[in-house]
Amino acid sequence: MSRRLRRLWAVARRQWRRSLQFRVVGITLLLSAALVLAFSYTVASLISNGVLQNKLDQSKVMIDNGSGYAMRELAGFTQPDDPSLPPSLRNVVTQLYGSINNQDAEVVMLRRSGDLNASWPPSRNPDVMDNPQVSGLRSLVVGEKGGTYQQIATLDIGDGTQKYLVMGTPVAVGSVPIELYYVIPLRTEDELVRFTGAVVTGTGIALVALLALIAAMMTRLVVTPVRVAARTAQRLSAGLLDQRMVVRGEDDLARLAAAFNQMAANLQRQIVRLEEMSRLQRRFTSDVSHELRTPLTTVRMAADLLFASRDEFEPAAARSAELLQAELDRFEALLTDLLEISRFDAGFAALDAEPTDLVPVVRRVTDQLTSLAERCKVELQVVVPEAEVIAEVDPRRVERVLRNLVGNAVEHGEAKPVVVTLAADGSAVALTVRDHGVGLKPGEEKLVFNRFWRADPSRARQTGGTGLGLSISLEDARLHGGWLEAWGAPGKGAQFRLTLPARNGDRLVSSPLRLVPDDARADEAALIGETP
Repeated sequence: MSRRLRRLWAVARRQWRRSLQFRVVGITLLLSAALVLAFSYTVASLISNGVLQNKLDQSKVMIDNGSGYAMRELAGFTQPDDPSLPPSLRNVVTQLYGSINNQDAEVVMLRRSGDLNASWPPSRNPDVMDNPQVSGLRSLVVGEKGGTYQQIATLDIGDGTQKYLVMGTPVAVGSVPIELYYVIPLRTEDELVRFTGAVVTGTGIALVALLALIAAMMTRLVVTPVRVAARTAQRLSAGLLDQRMVVRGEDDLARLAAAFNQMAANLQRQIVRLEEMSRLQRRFTSDVSHELRTPLTTVRMAADLLFASRDEFEPAAARSAELLQAELDRFEALLTDLLEISRFDAGFAALDAEPTDLVPVVRRVTDQLTSLAERCKVELQVVVPEAEVIAEVDPRRVERVLRNLVGNAVEHGEAKPVVVTLAADGSAVALTVRDHGVGLKPGEEKLVFNRFWRADPSRARQTGGTGLGLSISLEDARLHGGWLEAWGAPGKGAQFRLTLPARNGDRLVSSPLRLVPDDARADEAALIGETP
């Protein structure tokens, strides 16, 4: 049972979070229930008090008349032990009982002799006044102040237990102490109060249900167009730009639908225009890159000839041939990167995945960049497992990514060591490239992957990069279904992490290596006085 309640509670919480209509109906139900409950309680209390007060007024008049009648009838008795007093008391009780229009009522007259508990009750139910519930009432009646007193008690008389109104007053008959009590059943009044409470409760429940139904209907009129707008927006975000809402009427919801359709139409026109501009831009880049290949080939042949004969030239001409060769290399690399970027933009890039041991790939890239590291006075450190690290990847693309990362780390290493780390687990492989150079400012870890972005434009480069290397590396990582992330801090260097799934097509959930280096975590922990 508890499991079912928890399941229902979970369903209700989910509906409360997701459904506006459910929340509105629920709040309306709670507020109306509280309001109806307060109203029902007030109405029932007023009716109950009114019925009881009416009965009290009638009973007070009746006991006052009965007390006066008893005083007149017993005015001649002056001695408590007068032998004619008991028959007179019986006659008075009989007469008073006959004046009550209720056969279930009781009239009790008590005569005290010496103490409070010694009494002689000449009534049909002599045990009524001995009930503990009315003992306090007797104490008030026989007290020094006298007067008329009443009490509502639950007594077992005749037809079972029910509520009674017990009223008592002293009767002044010379030196004879006499008490007069009326025991009046409240069955009719109690039934009336119960019936009124049932009617008020039933009416309240019906009213709450009706209010909830009205709230549901009214909310549906508002929520339905909102849901239609949400579904239409989802279709638009999925690329179905021709989706529109149906406009009915001229009210606020109709104006909302018309405005939504107008927004969708403007958005469609803008997206189509941007797509066309992007297509033209990609085509222009691809066409220019291809067209430049032919003159570049010609210039390359001439430059190679000049470069090979530079020893025969004068020093200025030889230096010009060397500069021409370097810039042609850079220009050719830029064309290659532009063609690669255009393939990514056009969606034509293909992944040639095959099982590859990444340890030789890492060593091959570091060996290729050793000369650059020596020129920059940077020590390249390689940390790889002793065993093979096999992953289904495109080795050409992974090697290109690693070459870009290591080259950038050497460029910005500030003559400090660069560490290349390879690790793997059952589902992923990871490569990190850590430098201890100038680092990255907050927010630049996202900007480094933008095309042609440079942290410091005035900084001299050793390799003459194209500005597209990290952008292409990010696209290569995404093509593998992997991650390429960056971390950096001013003065503490930077670390780039490439994470790829071990099996092509698997989804990544974690990386074998941390993005933030251990030494940086230790420094941050030391600053705040915690253990890393």
